[in-house]
Amino acid sequence: MAMVINEEQQMLKESAQGFLAEFAPVSELRKLRDEGSATGYNADLWRQMVDMGWAAILVPEAYGGLDFGHVGMGQIIEQTGRTLTASPLFSTAIIGASLINLAASDAQKSELLTAIAGGELTTALAVDETIHHAPTQISMTAVKQGDSYRLNGEKRFVIDGHSADKLIVAVRTSGNLGDTTGISLLILDRNSAGVEVERTEMVDSRNAAIVRFSDVSVSADNLLGEEGQGFSALSATLDIGNAYLAAEMLGIAQESFDRTLQYLKERKQFGVLIGSFQALQHRAAHWWSEVELCKSVVLKVLQSLDQGDPRSPAMASIAKAKLCEVVELATNEAIQMHGGIGMTDEYEIGFFIKRARPAASLYGDYNYHGDRFALLSGY
Repeated sequence: MAMVINEEQQMLKESAQGFLAEFAPVSELRKLRDEGSATGYNADLWRQMVDMGWAAILVPEAYGGLDFGHVGMGQIIEQTGRTLTASPLFSTAIIGASLINLAASDAQKSELLTAIAGGELTTALAVDETIHHAPTQISMTAVKQGDSYRLNGEKRFVIDGHSADKLIVAVRTSGNLGDTTGISLLILDRNSAGVEVERTEMVDSRNAAIVRFSDVSVSADNLLGEEGQGFSALSATLDIGNAYLAAEMLGIAQESFDRTLQYLKERKQFGVLIGSFQALQHRAAHWWSEVELCKSVVLKVLQSLDQGDPRSPAMASIAKAKLCEVVELATNEAIQMHGGIGMTDEYEIGFFIKRARPAASLYGDYNYHGDRFALLSGY
């Protein structure tokens, strides 16, 4: 497949770029932070996204969706990286919709995916239990009791976990810590009896949560897929999530570069523009070349997901690892080339480094995905 986006995808990209620049600039994130927003996002903005069809892009047409594909959605997510837009788009329309589509029964899909496409349902995935991503290290238990499960355990770094309508929880129904078999997926209301949600405000002004489950009763009808066989769908969903995190980090890296390049053309030291200093020119050229390389990396992994390429897991890991590396370079250089003013809250450039770090850590950092790519490649 050609390494270019088609006309419809380009139109979607330009539409998202214009919409987000007008209605969700970085100043909107600052406003949400300063006001101490209860949800961490603008509900009216999310409604507009839904009305534009963004929540339905990955949902099959049979369930009221657009089925426009990962490359198309990737164009939107890249633009959200450029404006640092906070919304349930990632946790619900990407992670939630993908996992439900992969694991749920037809009846569950009809109910849940239709609700997601219409903006009537938000979801949050609860998988990690420690400070590092480890999807096989699940100790949270779900014990079968008649026609229900009793859940006990704790989940950390649950993105949008404090505001989502429903939680999709990875639990252990059998096997030992580290086993891929014995992992099951259950969906339940966030406000279920026995669920305690602790909101954690992160450095990027986004929201995550620590969710504790104490003897939570969940109907067996809420099981997604077969008992003990949930890891395959979970792993595939995490690959999808990492591909989109790579797309978002590409947007962060590109916007950081564009803003810094403009600053180099305006800022003077010793009576001359700092953009004329050869040392800064060399650093900027290296930065630009890395961002250009990443554009191909991100597009390739999104195309592989659309094509059902069996190499998608490896591609997702190499994309996430490479973008972790480049977004760190980009945001560090942005701060350094702006100088001391880049560290102040007055300048928006500092918001990009604050978002880059949590995005790089979510669902596995550079080291995790570098190691995973090596393992998948037979090393």
